[in-house]
Amino acid sequence: MWPLRSVMKIKLSVPCFAVSLSRALQSGRVMEAIKSELNLGTIKELPLRFSGGCINRAKAYSTDEYGDIFVKFNDNEKAQEIFDGEFASLQALLNTNAIRVPKPIKVAARFSIDGDFCLAMELLDMHGPSDYEKLGTSIAKLHLHNQFLMEANKKTQSTIGGIDKQSEPIEKFGFSVLTYSGYCPLINDWSDNWVEFYSRNRLKKVIDIVLEKTGDRELLTLWPRLERKIPEYFKNCDIYPCLLHGDLWSGNYSFTKDGPVVFDPASFYGHSEYEFGILTMFGGFHQSFHTAYHKLIPQTTGFTERVLLYQLFHHLNHWLYFLF
Repeated sequence: MWPLRSVMKIKLSVPCFAVSLSRALQSGRVMEAIKSELNLGTIKELPLRFSGGCINRAKAYSTDEYGDIFVKFNDNEKAQEIFDGEFASLQALLNTNAIRVPKPIKVAARFSIDGDFCLAMELLDMHGPSDYEKLGTSIAKLHLHNQFLMEANKKTQSTIGGIDKQSEPIEKFGFSVLTYSGYCPLINDWSDNWVEFYSRNRLKKVIDIVLEKTGDRELLTLWPRLERKIPEYFKNCDIYPCLLHGDLWSGNYSFTKDGPVVFDPASFYGHSEYEFGILTMFGGFHQSFHTAYHKLIPQTTGFTERVLLYQLFHHLNHWLYFLF
């Protein structure tokens, strides 16, 4: 009789080889699809320390045309909307020159492979030294960018030609496209009123979905009471539209050798303090970040209470996430 160990090696080697071969073939087909979608001359897969997160799968490639690129894949029915929103968010953040983001390249059309969509972007080496002071300053400059455009616009309105299209300020709350937090759609219809926008397009939207999924009676009772009180949190609060990252928790920033970088945004124009909802919910930001940020944008009366109100959306959204 053969030793049991030898038999087990033979039995295990067949399925393991089949899995390895399947993965190799799949990887080759994916590379060919990306090569076609991005009109690449050459493409080579690069090692990646992780293969994706809770929502997307990911790979990295070396190309002649774009250098090293990072590609996300998703076969969910909402994948194109999710990636279109992220692409628009990255491009909007990039245009401010306030903080570094991976430069977006393309949202690819549906592959024949597994019905995937993909989002290709610049691959950055995120092994730089931590600089939370610079991160705080950069986020503050991001939040101030649209205000500076508004002030510049007022000065140039009387001049011939005015300012160029890309430098035009945004004077409403919202965004040009739908964005997502996980698989939760974020409605970004334009509004002149921030309190109405946040109440209707963030809190009410996620509460409606949670109630539909759970029928939670306590939430059903508490929401109308809170809804009536929301305006009180914003009395004497001067709010102008700021471009936000929208999902700035500790897993969505890092550092290159040149400084901080943020990624995985769900951007829109909103109240600067909204950013602190998820930012403070999980921690992971050194005190020097907060000091540097508030040196440029000081806290105002009611800041702490409003941040708790903004955290509520993210708590509800995470409740929703675990329902799916």
